[in-house]
Amino acid sequence: MSQSLTQTRYTISEVEARTDLTQHTLRWYERIGLMPHVDRSHSGQRRFTDKDLDWLAFVGKLRATGMSVADMVRYAELVREGEHTMAERRELLERTRREVRSRITELTDALAVLDYKIDMYAMKTVSGKAQQ
Repeated sequence: MSQSLTQTRYTISEVEARTDLTQHTLRWYERIGLMPHVDRSHSGQRRFTDKDLDWLAFVGKLRATGMSVADMVRYAELVREGEHTMAERRELLERTRREVRSRITELTDALAVLDYKIDMYAMKTVSGKAQQ
């Protein structure tokens, strides 16, 4: 038996339940080229594979980084184009990593200010004096 015949196949409803992505979002991903070609059953229903689920998990991580949809689609296009695009894919991911690190630094600084203010309020509440 070939690999494709023995793979587990998931309906769009099953993928929705496993990924917390709506069916509308899954169809949209496919329409804009973010989702690679999804196989169809003889009746035309989408049949997702474990590889598709892995891709969707990766896309979820890209979304969490704040990567733009346009950049995610570009990355997907590059993947489909093949190995000769590896340098461009790497640069796109490295740029995103730099942006994430920058945001982490900004959020760490903001967290430090919040912690300082919370500590100030905690001390003032104990001493009975309220501050800004």
